[in-house]
Amino acid sequence: MNEYLTTAETARYLRLGERKLYELVAQGRIPCTKATGKWLFPKSALDRWLAAGLLVPDGLVASPAPAIVAGSHDPLLEWALRESGSGLALLAEGSEAGLRRLAAGEAMVAGIHLHRIEGEDADANLQAVASESALADAVLIAWARREQGLVLAPGNPLKVKTIADVAKRGARMAERQAGAGAQALLLRLLRAAKLELSDLKRASAPARTGDDLALAVREGRADCGIATRAVAATRGLEFVSLAWERFDLVLRRRDYFEPGPQALFKLARSPELASRAVAGQTSFRPGVWKNAASGICEWNGPPRT
Repeated sequence: MNEYLTTAETARYLRLGERKLYELVAQGRIPCTKATGKWLFPKSALDRWLAAGLLVPDGLVASPAPAIVAGSHDPLLEWALRESGSGLALLAEGSEAGLRRLAAGEAMVAGIHLHRIEGEDADANLQAVASESALADAVLIAWARREQGLVLAPGNPLKVKTIADVAKRGARMAERQAGAGAQALLLRLLRAAKLELSDLKRASAPARTGDDLALAVREGRADCGIATRAVAATRGLEFVSLAWERFDLVLRRRDYFEPGPQALFKLARSPELASRAVAGQTSFRPGVWKNAASGICEWNGPPRT
């Protein structure tokens, strides 16, 4: 089925008459857009619209999700999970894997930092969640703004400063697995430099986490890779900044009020976490809550530090 449905296709999909559909459009009660004089209906938005109106019978209670934070790894988040006594376990598999586990009910929270290969990138996290109909009841919590770049051997012996330098000097690039935010950023940087993955000399096996990637560089199995400044610092490696990105937490509204997330967010409001963020050279942004379906900011939380 096409991503955008016509009026006739939408009426069939929703099992409504076209007249009733036009009434919903006129009342602004259904997601739609107009192009060249014709109404179009994004299927993913229709699915979220339907899910948002789902009636749950009395006595039917959703099973609690496992106390797991899936998705991408973030050193500040890992520290906060331990320090807060949240009881939440960290399962670092990459951003897209985290969203899949959250949608399937296999995790309570997903940590994500996604990128588009080209075009506007600022709302990539929000749009990825909004496009998943199974996460119609999810909210997005802004966690941190992080510096990403090239992690290199001490002293940067190959004098690499850009992605183009990596290709030009034949540096061995350590990659992350498909679906990881750092791998998506690598593809975006390559596109901007008019390069392809095939232009790089790539290390043999993908690293599962940023720390694994940094260890490969430290041990000489790779010359460079994409990771955060904090990861480079913990391994005593050189770092060349290439981009700033958002690292956000995604969870269902009902789970926001569970003891684990509440313990984490309580610590997020503390001076201790703000100090830790500065030490790790991360710009911390606590408590910004966005409705993942609409993109509307619903709760601004405490002042940013």
